[in-house]
Amino acid sequence: MTTNYVDLINRGGLAAPDATAIVFNDQTLTFRQVRKLSNQLANAFVSRGIRRGERVGLLLNNGLFSVPVDFACAKAGINRVPLNARLSVKEHAQMLGDTECRRLVYGPDLEGPARALEEAVPDLECIPLGDGTTGLLTEAAAASDADPGIAVADDDVVLTLFTSGTTGTLKAAQHTQASYAAICRNVLLNLINVQPDDTMLHAASLIHASGVFVLPFWLRGGKTVIMSHFDPAAYLELIEAHDVTAINLVPTMLQMLLDQPGFEDIGQSKLRQVIYGASPMPRPVIERAMAAWGQHRFWQYYGQTECPLAVAVLRPEDHHGEALGACGRPSIDVGIRLVDESGADVAEGEMGEIAVRAPSRMLGYFNAQALNDEMFLEDGWLRTRDVGQFDDRGLLHLKDRTSDMIITGGYNVYPREIEDVLMAHPAVAECAVVGVKDAKWVEAVTAAVTLKEGARAGADELIAFVAERVASYKKPRGIVFIDAVPKTAVGKINRKAVRDELNA
Repeated sequence: MTTNYVDLINRGGLAAPDATAIVFNDQTLTFRQVRKLSNQLANAFVSRGIRRGERVGLLLNNGLFSVPVDFACAKAGINRVPLNARLSVKEHAQMLGDTECRRLVYGPDLEGPARALEEAVPDLECIPLGDGTTGLLTEAAAASDADPGIAVADDDVVLTLFTSGTTGTLKAAQHTQASYAAICRNVLLNLINVQPDDTMLHAASLIHASGVFVLPFWLRGGKTVIMSHFDPAAYLELIEAHDVTAINLVPTMLQMLLDQPGFEDIGQSKLRQVIYGASPMPRPVIERAMAAWGQHRFWQYYGQTECPLAVAVLRPEDHHGEALGACGRPSIDVGIRLVDESGADVAEGEMGEIAVRAPSRMLGYFNAQALNDEMFLEDGWLRTRDVGQFDDRGLLHLKDRTSDMIITGGYNVYPREIEDVLMAHPAVAECAVVGVKDAKWVEAVTAAVTLKEGARAGADELIAFVAERVASYKKPRGIVFIDAVPKTAVGKINRKAVRDELNA
């Protein structure tokens, strides 16, 4: 018998039930209060006739009740389908339709989009979470605070989460009671040894990677501090105000923090771990951050929604030299192979598509048998669509997504390599490198560049800068200057959007 998600929820916080578990603005919840509220919410779901295994959409921004709602869904046996509030009503409607959701729980600040969805999606029941005096929270207040006693199985799906990577095709990855518990073990085994006096600060959306850290902290009696959104100045203030010991960042967030007054002062705080991932970190950014905060604090993870959280980890001791270009060593509980198009292993030292096998791997994509057949190899191995290569020290280097690779004049160019070079130029704030249709080269390497405020650099200067540092065929054939590089809903550079615009 394996340990499942509900088992871990029920174990968490028992040692100190009156300790603070959740902080949001000036509001707090103890472990006892979270447990009581999650039971009440679960019983309210049951009273509404929501059955075990039913898919329920969640349209909620980060808030005080984010964690109790998630725990309640797990206890009621509900398969939650989180929606990123930054997406459009049209995108949300497609997600709800694709996953056959007939109910949606929404936050008080998202009533407008919820009502629009009610009109756009036939037979959709929109349930307001409320503010403590109305909605689902009011129903919960009148419900029993005893565990609902729903018998769940390890293979019950508890989370159906949409991911598009950089391909633009929406896919709904399914995680089970068992795989979600395995994600918790993966984090504790490979990334962070949470102690009861530890505190983690969350500013990114809790429906993605940031939320994966909640259960490990809950299980070990640590505190979770939640921000509604990322504000660099407020973020630094909260690190000191709450004696934060761990943070999780995407590269864009760290880059924004670097330019904040007081950034270097955080080096004297209790912050022990700076965990980053989601997309490759530009070397100039991580080098500047380490100079201010110390190499010993930085941990990088590489993973995917399909196999969270850490497929590989770059530990602090490897944050130097050429190893900074790697995404780390394979996690203890994860198997990694590099394969060719047919699924056969490539020769040692060669590049290949990364395939993974782990207890934290998804069950599969919802209602997408053809895609599952394409992505799964024999014996449970899953293709990632990422190109990787191991060096002679056993470090995995992420070359890029197969869908982003540029083929120019018969040569393969990996955008990240060129982006890293461009980011080292003192005038460049952000960039995205893509392939643009070209009569001669088939695809011409092209960079969309945002300059730092007040900085100047011409296209010829930037092309020459790159040409001095990489093979000639890799240099950009063109530079396009833009006000801001497009991002996905979770803050990753959206190369697809850039590519589509330049190829239009």
